[in-house]
Amino acid sequence: MNTWAEMNETQPLVSKMLANSIKKDRISHAYMFQGAKGTGKYQLSLLLAKSLFCKNRLDGDPCNACKDCQRIDSGNHPDVHQIIPDGQSIKKEQILHLQKEFTYTGLESNQKVYIIVDADKMTTNAANRLLKFLEEPSKLTTAMLLTENSQAIIQTIRSRCQIMALQPLNPKTVEKKLQEQGLSDSSAKLMAAMTNNINEAVEISEDEWFANARKLVVQLVEVLQAKPDEALLFIHNQWMPHFKERDQLQQGLDLLIFFFKDIIYHYIGNENAIVYINLLDQITQASMHWSRQYATHTLNMIMEAKRKLDQNVHPALVMEQLTLQIQR
Repeated sequence: MNTWAEMNETQPLVSKMLANSIKKDRISHAYMFQGAKGTGKYQLSLLLAKSLFCKNRLDGDPCNACKDCQRIDSGNHPDVHQIIPDGQSIKKEQILHLQKEFTYTGLESNQKVYIIVDADKMTTNAANRLLKFLEEPSKLTTAMLLTENSQAIIQTIRSRCQIMALQPLNPKTVEKKLQEQGLSDSSAKLMAAMTNNINEAVEISEDEWFANARKLVVQLVEVLQAKPDEALLFIHNQWMPHFKERDQLQQGLDLLIFFFKDIIYHYIGNENAIVYINLLDQITQASMHWSRQYATHTLNMIMEAKRKLDQNVHPALVMEQLTLQIQR
């Protein structure tokens, strides 16, 4: 996103508020960009940073061609500092290093910006240290905290930030952009259901592991219909060897959810909502095997299985229980 007009296409409310603040020179000392993965938090932070540093700004938009803009895009601007989790968390030492950097005079101006990615992953000590930093803001210092879960950030930090809630992208918009990237209609529809992140969607669509995961979901449905007594054997011999990691199994269950949702959409005549548009024959056949009520019941069981995975229940046990529940 290089201009506020471009950002406005996906985040109109936030874009309008920030663009007006820039034009009126009323930038807050701290922002919290809250939104799901793929909603453009990081792109928004870079656009705001460029708008603050660009000396050739036109009607609030950065030029995207000057030295400042290019160095911000490349992550090499001396007065724009980024913090990302070190492993699973953002540690106190990272915030201390940031504070030390900010004691120095700006190399090219007195303006300074810091961007904290996944701010909800700060340790307690890191959050407390950042709080002290936020309590004594410099007039020309702007903080941007990016998070998918603002409630995981201590309230005293949230209260010192102007919170900007980014809205999930419209799946139809994502689908269209993916088609423009060269994805087939069926792949674009499925990827838009999987994620709001365009780049992530393209990567997933090109992943051989994911292609095989889609096949296994269809095969599992077929086994559950035609040979339910062999379903547990299928889970142990084919499903679990492929979905080895907990997050992979979550993705597999998401794919299974889409299939049973499609059965319900088929029942109520909402064909436009069907995700697996290339599997209409299988969906029709499945709707003849399972009632609408049972498909709804199965969706609830799959969602419960996902919750058990989050609670660290053994993955194989989760799948065994789910399979037995669907068989009944």
